[in-house]
Amino acid sequence: MTTTDLAKRVYDHTWKLDPIVRSLLDTDFYKLLMLQMIWGLYRDQPVTFSLVNRTHAVRVADEIDEAELRDQLDHARSLTVSKKEMIWLAGNSFYGRAHIFDPAFLGWLADYRLPDYDLAVRDGQFELTFSGSWVDVTLWEIPALAIINELRSRAALKGLGRFQLDVVYARAKAKLWSKVERLRGLPDLRISDFGTRRRHSFLWQRWCVEALKEGLDDAFTGTSNVLLAMDNDLEALGTNAHELPMVLGALAKDEAALRRAPYGVLADWRKYYGGNLLIVLPDTFGTAPFLRDAPDWVADWTGFRPDSAPPIPGGEAIIAWWRAKGRDPRDKLLVFSDALDVATIEETYRHFEGRVRMSFGWGTNLTNDFAGCAPTPNGGLKAISLVCKITDVGGQPAVKLSDNPEKALGRPDEVERYLRVFGAAGRVAQPVLV
Repeated sequence: MTTTDLAKRVYDHTWKLDPIVRSLLDTDFYKLLMLQMIWGLYRDQPVTFSLVNRTHAVRVADEIDEAELRDQLDHARSLTVSKKEMIWLAGNSFYGRAHIFDPAFLGWLADYRLPDYDLAVRDGQFELTFSGSWVDVTLWEIPALAIINELRSRAALKGLGRFQLDVVYARAKAKLWSKVERLRGLPDLRISDFGTRRRHSFLWQRWCVEALKEGLDDAFTGTSNVLLAMDNDLEALGTNAHELPMVLGALAKDEAALRRAPYGVLADWRKYYGGNLLIVLPDTFGTAPFLRDAPDWVADWTGFRPDSAPPIPGGEAIIAWWRAKGRDPRDKLLVFSDALDVATIEETYRHFEGRVRMSFGWGTNLTNDFAGCAPTPNGGLKAISLVCKITDVGGQPAVKLSDNPEKALGRPDEVERYLRVFGAAGRVAQPVLV
């Protein structure tokens, strides 16, 4: 495999050489799994996704040229899934299961293109929205975030000389490799790349994935990025996300239906997938309320992904719930994925070792940790908490409560209504860094 000279490539950036999104498969695997279910059950449901910058102090629209952003978004709209990619999706096994994608769904996907978008600038922030049928607009989430994050990186590096860029990337490589060497000290570690949406760049994410594949050997279990999984003969990993319960919650006709919505999502998911894909994401409306009201059959699922609670308290709450349901946590899986870095991974691993099966999805601090790598302080190289979430469902506002109130999304009066329905138990405010 030829190693890319990242510094030279960045210095020589041209539009034709380096579009930010190169393929519709340059996305997270869970988006395709959810897309198939949405296509089967909710394809005509109108929704709106909106860009939300939770790092309010960073004026993204002051950093990025609007015309460049439009060019990159328009390029993404020109892409279709290639014949090679369709063959791989149809013929590959995922999570030990062959033919996970229905041929009729793949037939629809073969003709798919990203739909139009709306873009404006207000007070230093981009107002970027994607409206239409759920099945059409959901795939915008990951490329939109990847484009904006990489444009920030490109703007931050613009003007640096060839040797300065060489030093930046040499420092970033050494920094990542020192993390790899620490992770080697965890003998039964299972870790994967979850860093697509907030990556420094596509080329850097590719370098990180290839470095982990060599440096961690079997401990590196794969990547959420479908294109990188295909190109590097890795497992494509991921299950489901907050948008599913957010939509079903917005569609609920009354409070009783709203309270049932998170479990309706799981019932839908179970119609399509099984085995190691039966992973519960419990925190959309709060983990404690989810566990309080969860039907017994949820305890039979393979595992949980505690996403917005601190990993140790979040994992302990789920283990206690399994025990109360008469399940042995040693037979279960916890997938940790929120704002992880080496110290958090080490602490969490050692805390739960021997008590539960674990895996770690390493995101922004894998693919966008350039702190201290630039020759002078450079705020544009610091990752920010940028998300693209469902905000409207057929005219009804969507809500995410989260275990961290700082990550809550939705109209304030609707957030309060959801809190009345689900309660605020277990929610603890923490700074949102990435």
